[in-house]
Amino acid sequence: MMWNAIKKSLHSTLPESEYGLWIKPLECRLQEGQMLELAGPDRFFCAWVEDRYLELIRRAASEIGGIDEIRLAVAENQARPFAGGKGGQLLLPGTTPPPRLRSLHPAFTFEQFMVGESNLLARSACKALATGDSTFGNCLFMNSSTGLGKSHLTQAVVHQVLSTAPSTRLQYLTAQQFSAEMVKNIRTHSMEQFSKRFINNCDILLVEDVHTLTGKTKTQEELNTILDYLIKSGSRVILTSALAPAKLAGIDDDFRSRMTSGLVTGIESPDYETRARIIRHKMQSHGLGADEDLVGFMAENLHTDIRRMESAIIGIKAKSCLRGTPPDMAMVREVILGLTGGTLEEITGEAIRDLIGNQFRVSVEELRSRSRKRSIAFPRQVAMYLTRKFTNRSLADIGSIYNRDHSTVLHAIKTITRDMSQQDAVRLQVEMLCTKLKR
Repeated sequence: MMWNAIKKSLHSTLPESEYGLWIKPLECRLQEGQMLELAGPDRFFCAWVEDRYLELIRRAASEIGGIDEIRLAVAENQARPFAGGKGGQLLLPGTTPPPRLRSLHPAFTFEQFMVGESNLLARSACKALATGDSTFGNCLFMNSSTGLGKSHLTQAVVHQVLSTAPSTRLQYLTAQQFSAEMVKNIRTHSMEQFSKRFINNCDILLVEDVHTLTGKTKTQEELNTILDYLIKSGSRVILTSALAPAKLAGIDDDFRSRMTSGLVTGIESPDYETRARIIRHKMQSHGLGADEDLVGFMAENLHTDIRRMESAIIGIKAKSCLRGTPPDMAMVREVILGLTGGTLEEITGEAIRDLIGNQFRVSVEELRSRSRKRSIAFPRQVAMYLTRKFTNRSLADIGSIYNRDHSTVLHAIKTITRDMSQQDAVRLQVEMLCTKLKR
């Protein structure tokens, strides 16, 4: 009776997951006067409780029953359940078998994710959530077009949690799977068990592709209820979508508000430097080397999504194996032409940079330096202006070529545009450079 009262007190002060894992399995084996002896399943369990919870138990026991001595012992003949039936993995006391997860890609880890300006915030937030860091809050909404790394980051969180905190109750599924399972439970009249799976047995919930819930009112209502409970109780939530929240049509306003109650971040197309790092890494992992000319050429012409880069590298590897020769520029051009529908971006940012360097007699290092000398700053601004004019590169992309951010590029474009309208010398100089580029 005394131990039950103490447990009730501890239950009100500890998180449900901690109480269920480390306090509930303890049993009162003996009570003599002011001494209480508790039994745990094994030595590891008792050592963990003694290190982290014994002082808390002592305080509760003293306040409730005047108990001033708590002893821990290992229970005799305590059988422990297996995770998967016969021959399965032993479960920690108080835990339930791990949930079934959608299949994970072994390479979708944080270590294999290439970080750039376009995805830095999303990656940092996912890493924090995976490690239990509350810096970015406990709810994250990530959106991007296909092939930019949403699933990679989401699965990286799952890999991290499973490897560092395997007792975490984790649910990872797509919105389509959530909807299908919900319909199945409605048909079998078991919606209560379905809801409990997420509300009572979930420390971290990851749902991908929430944009597919358009028009599915009942599913939105159910997921909204679950999100409300989890977010308010401090559980971690990660949602992904192919569209930004404001562009999600057919989504209930309350559901939209709930999904975006935490950090909302988009993942943009990677800039040139990030694309080059991704291609270099994947080329090396496929045993194709990392010739910088080939890497640069691919980074210039493959700028939509990462899957296209992977497809190109697989194609290059296949041709290299069939022909028995290492990749060269002709082979790379052939593969990329097949992917891009027979068109290549002939005028590249690097080609413009090289032309400007030759015309103004400045080196690439000087153009990328922090120098603000007129003899370097002006050619750099002209190069940025021409790159914006002759390529479809983003401002961030152009900035990466010159070691600058997008705001510097925007300023350069405005400056050259103004000078061309006011100074004939500048206008003639830029027109001459345009003519050379067109040739």
